[in-house]
Amino acid sequence: QLQLVESGGGLVQPGGSLRLSCAASGFTLDYYHIGWFRQAPGKEREGVSCISRSGGSTDYADSVKGRFTISRDDAKNTVYLQMNGLKPEDTAIYYCAATISFRLCVLSPGRYDYWGQGTQVTVSS
Repeated sequence: QLQLVESGGGLVQPGGSLRLSCAASGFTLDYYHIGWFRQAPGKEREGVSCISRSGGSTDYADSVKGRFTISRDDAKNTVYLQMNGLKPEDTAIYYCAATISFRLCVLSPGRYDYWGQGTQVTVSS
């Protein structure tokens, strides 16, 4: 059974850092593009960052550029999202997702086939 499990969320003060992990089981991440998405209460799910299966291509939403970094460790079957300089507006449930389609990763949630259950990130003083 294909499964993605996020971890690493929590409560952090503005300006703080968190590292989210997305671990896969039941399949090998090597062949998949991985995206991180978030959804705040009352808002649509939005793309945060993605990394292509080769790891050679990444993309970021303008709102997180320069603050977030995505990486992958295929040996550990895990993708990470390092989040620095967190702001209250980053508060949301963060999800990772996988797709085998397309040449490069994309930030459109509808293009992804497999999803994790999400992890809560709260940025507040």
